[in-house]
Amino acid sequence: HAISLSLHRAELGPDYIPSLPSHPHAPTPDKSELPVPRLEDSVRRYLAAQKPLLDDEQYRNTERIAKEFQKGIGKQLHQDLVELDKKNKYTSYISGPWFDMYLSAREPVVLNFNPFICLTPDPKEAYNKQLLRATNLVVSSIKFLNSLRSNCLRPDIYYVNPKWSKSRPFKHFIRFLPSSVAWYGALLVNAYPLDMSQYKCLFNSSRIPKLNKDELFTNECARHLLVMRNGHFYIFDVLDHLGNILHPSEIKAYLLYILQDADHLPESSLCYLTTEDRNTWAKVRQQLIEEGNEENLMKIDSAVFCLCLDNSSPKDDDELSHCMLHGNGFNRWFDKSFSLIVTSDGTAGINFEHSWGDGVAVLRFANEVHRNSTRHPALVPQSALSAVKCERLEFKLNDSVKSAINTARMKFDKTKQKMFVRQFRFQKFGKEFIVKQKLSPDAVFQLACQITAYRQYGKMVSCYEACSTAAFKHGRTETIRPTSVLSQQCSRAFVEERSKHAVAELRDLIDKCSRYHRRLQLEAALEAPRRGQARERQWGRRLQDKAESICGAWRGKSTKQRRVHL
Repeated sequence: HAISLSLHRAELGPDYIPSLPSHPHAPTPDKSELPVPRLEDSVRRYLAAQKPLLDDEQYRNTERIAKEFQKGIGKQLHQDLVELDKKNKYTSYISGPWFDMYLSAREPVVLNFNPFICLTPDPKEAYNKQLLRATNLVVSSIKFLNSLRSNCLRPDIYYVNPKWSKSRPFKHFIRFLPSSVAWYGALLVNAYPLDMSQYKCLFNSSRIPKLNKDELFTNECARHLLVMRNGHFYIFDVLDHLGNILHPSEIKAYLLYILQDADHLPESSLCYLTTEDRNTWAKVRQQLIEEGNEENLMKIDSAVFCLCLDNSSPKDDDELSHCMLHGNGFNRWFDKSFSLIVTSDGTAGINFEHSWGDGVAVLRFANEVHRNSTRHPALVPQSALSAVKCERLEFKLNDSVKSAINTARMKFDKTKQKMFVRQFRFQKFGKEFIVKQKLSPDAVFQLACQITAYRQYGKMVSCYEACSTAAFKHGRTETIRPTSVLSQQCSRAFVEERSKHAVAELRDLIDKCSRYHRRLQLEAALEAPRRGQARERQWGRRLQDKAESICGAWRGKSTKQRRVHL
C-alpha cells in the first residue's frame, strides 16, 4: 500500500521514528500486477542456467525435454496460469500459491524456514548492557510501529543507480509532484517505489499451527509486549489506547523484574512445541486449548512482538549464528512474526517467521530500529530504578502435553547438533573497493562462491539467490541463478588455467561476469517481469502437483546429479 510522508519531522513527536522533511506527494508503488511470464522465455532461461552444470550429452537431452515440454504440456500449464491470474485482479498471481507453499509445509519452522539477522553493537560501549539495550530497542521498535500505522514511514525505493538515493535535487523534484504522477517522476531516474503491504504483518502477528495448513493471525488492537526469560512468559502493555509509548523507565522497570523473577527453568518449557513438525504441534495446541490455556495462547499470538532475554552470551560469531538461528529452544516462540533477541552481554538480533513476508521488510525494520536506538536512545546508562511486577503467564499442562514437550525437546536437541556453522571474514577489501572498481559487490561475492565450489568439487554447482519483486503489487521474490557459462569460464581460468591468463584477461572475465549478473538482477526484479519474462516462479505452487505428475522426464541424470547447492 502507499506510504506517504505527510508529516514533518517536527510534527511527529518522540513516539515516532524521525523521518525526512515533509514529502506531501511521495511516489507510491506501481499498482500493476506481476505479469505472467512467456513460456518460451522461461524455457530459454532455464536452459541457460543448466548449460554450465551439464556435459554436452546431458545438455542435449535436457534441451530436448525442455522443448517437448514447451510444445506439449507446458502450453496447458501456461494457460492454466493465465486463467489463475485473471481470477486474481487485486493481487499477484503468485501470492496465493506462495502462502500455500509456506503454510502447508509440515516441517518445523526453525532450521527450515526462519531466518535471522544480527545487529551490530551499540557504538557506545556503556549502552550494550542487556537491560539498557533491550529497553532502547523496544522503545525504538514501538516508534517504528507508530510511524508505520500513522503512514509516515519513508517509502521503500529501489534505485537502479544508487547515486540518486542521495540526490537532494531529485528529492525536491519528487516532493512537488502530484501523487498521481510522482511514480512516473521516479521512473525518470530508474527509481522504483516498492510495495510495502507485508509491513502490516510485522507486529501483533503469529503463525498458528493447524492440521495440513497453518494460518496467519494478526490483532492490531493488542498493546502488550511478550517477554521471554528462561522459558517463562511475561506480558505488559507498552502502548496506551492512543498509541503513546509507555515511559522508557517503566519499560526498563518491568524488564528488570522479569530478569529477577525468572531465575530458573520451568519443569516443562512450552516453547519446544514450536520446534515440532506442524501437524504434531497443531494437535498438541488443541490439547492445550482443551485444558483451558486458550486465553494465554491468544496473549502470545497477539503480542506486539516477542522479546527474548537470554541468560547466556555467544563467545564468537559462530555461536552468535547458532544463538540467533535456533538458540536453546526453551526461550523462543518461533511462531511469532519476529522475535527480538538480546543476550546477557547486550548482543542483539532478530529471528523471524518467514511465511508472512520476506527479508526486505525485516531488514528495513532492523536498520531503522538500530539507527534510532543508537542515535536517539530512550534511556542513558545512569538511569536508576526499582523493579515493577508484571504478569507471568501460567499454563495448565497434563501428562500428555508434558510428554509431547519432552519429545519435542529431544528431537530439537538432536536436530540442532546437525547444524554446522563456520564464518569466514575476508579482510582485504569490501564493498566500497568493489564499487570503485565499477563492479557489482553481489556479483563478486557470487562469483567467489562459485570459484570456491569449483576448486572444492572440480565442477560447477547450482546456485540460488532470491531477488525481491516488491516493485509490483504484493510482490514476493524471484529466483536468480548466478551460475552461468561466463562464471564457468572464469572459474576454470582461476582454478585450472591461472598461468595461461594475464591479470588483465582475468579482470576482463570478472567484468563480464559482473555485467551478466547485474543483468540477471534487473531482469528478475524489474525488467523481465515488466516484459513478462520471469522464470522460476512461473507455474505457481497451485500447479506444482499437476506439473510433477506429468513431467517425470525432467528427473533424469542431469537433475539427480546436482547434490551440491549454493
